[in-house]
Amino acid sequence: MDEERPLFILAGNGPYANRGCEAIVRGTTKILREYFRDPRFLCLSHFQSEDQFRRQCQEEPDPAITHLCSYRMNKRKALLNVWRPETWLYVYRHLFDQRALRYQIYHEMLPHLDDAAAVLSVGGDNYSLDYGVPSLFTGLDEIVLEKKKPLAIWGASVGPFDTMPEYERYMSHHLRKVTGIFARESATTDYLKGIGVTENVYPVADPAFLMDPVKPEGIEDVLPVDEEAIGLNLSPLMAKYVTGGDLKAWTGMAASIIEGVANKTGMPIYLIPHVTTPTSNDHTFMQNALSLIKNQNNTITLLSPEYNAAETKWIISQMDLFAGARTHSTIAALSSCVPTLSFAYSIKAQGINQDIFGHTDYCMDPADLNPEVVAERITSMLDERTAIRNDLTERIPGVQRSALNAGIELKNLLGEN
Repeated sequence: MDEERPLFILAGNGPYANRGCEAIVRGTTKILREYFRDPRFLCLSHFQSEDQFRRQCQEEPDPAITHLCSYRMNKRKALLNVWRPETWLYVYRHLFDQRALRYQIYHEMLPHLDDAAAVLSVGGDNYSLDYGVPSLFTGLDEIVLEKKKPLAIWGASVGPFDTMPEYERYMSHHLRKVTGIFARESATTDYLKGIGVTENVYPVADPAFLMDPVKPEGIEDVLPVDEEAIGLNLSPLMAKYVTGGDLKAWTGMAASIIEGVANKTGMPIYLIPHVTTPTSNDHTFMQNALSLIKNQNNTITLLSPEYNAAETKWIISQMDLFAGARTHSTIAALSSCVPTLSFAYSIKAQGINQDIFGHTDYCMDPADLNPEVVAERITSMLDERTAIRNDLTERIPGVQRSALNAGIELKNLLGEN
């Protein structure tokens, strides 16, 4: 290991097309630079295409970050490469040899492990059942632990796994082997305590609370910064929770919500995408919803998907109120002290709000998402916006200190204090 410039591997993340994934990286590098001398970063992420990977490498503004791509194969990629021997090897390992498969998936990381000070699993909510059984990430853990390198599950929500009792028992055993679990909400630490995981758990806040906003060049032509406005983020993912997966029905409902908020408040509405991956694109979804609104009166603006995470945070920071579905869009708002309504379809939003405010009054359950209720809740919060903003101004510095403290705990774990 280069003692002068320690190397940290940030593994298991998604692409920057998910601005939350980028925000985690930006906050994490800020934390590590605070406590380690001139660190280097190797980001091994799960990309959806080679073009996406190349574009992220080319557009990375931080010279200390090098990107690597995991090796994963979906059905489409397998069919396109059915003639390749490595395709059949991948399929065989997927079916019969999980240990060999994880080494194939994370092959690009292996040459760098000896030089690494630690591996940080940085995907946020990967260790849950929200996207299926997280074998992709427990496989990463096993490689790092087999190589006897420090492993941190970093700024994460973990669980719950109680709908699969046998798997929950497995995860209880697995998580106790991890060097450190840096849990971003008390809901996570409480759950871990309930399954017997306590000795290696460190309460922190999400690293994205520390990401610095960056004003986009020429933004004044798009967004008049001196006018009152409301920011909305709605995602196609919400269809799973609101309409049982019926995307068409959810698109129509989203259109009614946008129109209802515009009519009720009379304020300009900015639709702000936060995830624009091919499989889950907020911009495309909100564009489709917008096309269903007949009388817009030029008060509703769909922002371009071109802005990166820091630029998107700056835009959100200009809003008088923000209402969002994507967790990290709401973190961008909360950390900017913008009154924020969270469309809370998972433990994340509820937990973050509970930890900041001591209540979940600014969260809405998917079952309550209809145009009238959303517009009423936003109007009510607008009436209280000064008090909410003042409350956030007092509370957010403590949240940011909690995020920064993760660096102190990591340094202690690595025996550098």
